[in-house]
Amino acid sequence: MPVLLFGGQFLFARHYRAKKQKVISADFPEAWNAILLKNVPLVSKLPARFRERLETNIKLFIAEVGFEGQGGVQVTDEIRVTVAAQACLLTVGRENKRYPRLKNVIIYPSAFTDSQRSPHYNSEKPIYRLGESWTTGTVILAWDSTRRGALNMHDGQNVALHEFAHQLDQEDGVGDGVPIFETQSAFAAWAAVFTKEYEIQVKKATKGHRSVLDHYGATNYAEFFAVSTEAFFEKPKQLKRKRPEIYKILKNYYHLDPITW
Repeated sequence: MPVLLFGGQFLFARHYRAKKQKVISADFPEAWNAILLKNVPLVSKLPARFRERLETNIKLFIAEVGFEGQGGVQVTDEIRVTVAAQACLLTVGRENKRYPRLKNVIIYPSAFTDSQRSPHYNSEKPIYRLGESWTTGTVILAWDSTRRGALNMHDGQNVALHEFAHQLDQEDGVGDGVPIFETQSAFAAWAAVFTKEYEIQVKKATKGHRSVLDHYGATNYAEFFAVSTEAFFEKPKQLKRKRPEIYKILKNYYHLDPITW
């Protein structure tokens, strides 16, 4: 039995590698390029050295992650490519970095309620959401907000970047604002900076002071990481000028420097 089990695992691994290589080797469809140009203008600013990797990551994302439409949504290539491109922007700085826990993306036409996504949820007053990320490997997005967030790349509001930042955070099974790091020293630096900067954000939010970061980031460390990620990609100059330590630590984590794009 152990020999048969090992043999089955070997064949599965070989089949997976062959399938992956086939996806990587395929040309990036021109129709997908058109979608990127139309819906995700931030991609056009990406340095050339990252563009091929982004296209590869998008192809793998679409091949491996399931998409499901809810509320009358018919999943199209426009939806797949628009979502995948934003998700893959977060991983393009690191070779072979993916979303190992991610299984599926659920798309609603617009803001959805807890009762819509779960028939077992009961609430007298429905709570409307634009997105969610689950530790079980599901991301839920409102399509109108996802597309609008991608089109406006300077307002620091991007629900797709926000929720996929949560997925990176949840890679270890917990959403606590502490993603997985390559070294212990990187983790130590992150902990020191984010603890201090989160406390600053809480004070700003409590006092109603203006901030380059949305005050929703003061909710908890997980939201602080996700909100900081939105600003890092969409408002890099403002973030570096007003919260330089956050910019530096995210630059080191993502291996990207959006201020130069």
